[in-house]
Amino acid sequence: MNAIFRNLLALAALAISSQLMAQVIFYEHDNFQGRSFTAEKRIGDLNRYGFNDRASSVVVLRERWEVCEEVRFAGRCVVLRPGRYASLAAMGLNDRVSSVRSVSQKARIDDQRYAPPPAPVYDNRRRNNERLYEAKVISVRAVVGPPQQRCWLEREQVPQRGDVNVPGALAGALLGGILGHQIGGGSGKDLATVGGVMAGAALGANAGRDSNAQQVQTQEVQRCASVPSQAQPEFWDVTYEFRGVQHNVQMTTPPGPTITVNQAGEPRS
Repeated sequence: MNAIFRNLLALAALAISSQLMAQVIFYEHDNFQGRSFTAEKRIGDLNRYGFNDRASSVVVLRERWEVCEEVRFAGRCVVLRPGRYASLAAMGLNDRVSSVRSVSQKARIDDQRYAPPPAPVYDNRRRNNERLYEAKVISVRAVVGPPQQRCWLEREQVPQRGDVNVPGALAGALLGGILGHQIGGGSGKDLATVGGVMAGAALGANAGRDSNAQQVQTQEVQRCASVPSQAQPEFWDVTYEFRGVQHNVQMTTPPGPTITVNQAGEPRS
């Protein structure tokens, strides 16, 4: 009996350790987008898996991992701690990872070998065949970056003699901006808006001017305005309900109508 019991304990320990083993997930594009590849062991050449020089972002689950530019851990290498690295460009490794291996817990690593601190990561893998449930998603909010400032140059007319119709210039600029915004689309919207402002300002400034005024000179003036960020959402802020209790989680991809959770309401994959 004792031998059988020991064997059962060994099998259970093996099952748990296999589910919680160190893991690193590479993504083809920034912000965990595109094709992915998961490594759970030492890989000396990612060519064998069709992912050599393809990684642009990475998620590290449990333990530390070393990624290197060349196969068989040659060239420049960087140690990644557990967390989310939305872009490998910051450490000069975008599309340059060729080999990867886990780092022993006992290994001492110099500070300069570490990558910049990552964003926290939540390990949502299923533990020990725990029972799973579906929780209803209540709300989803996409979180994007802060507004961006865009600047452009306008040619401003400076008369040598005579008065400029300043109210007319302001009204013309406003009207031109609105018209440009309505007819533009995408990046063309910004260009059309700027063009409309320039055309409207020129027309408004000339309205009511003395026809005998001398020719005007022009100078370039920089204008700036804040516009909403056009970047992809950084993450999705999700609220879900399970057994009468509301939970909140941040996700790198938008969820469906439900989220898989365990008995405690913790997200699981």
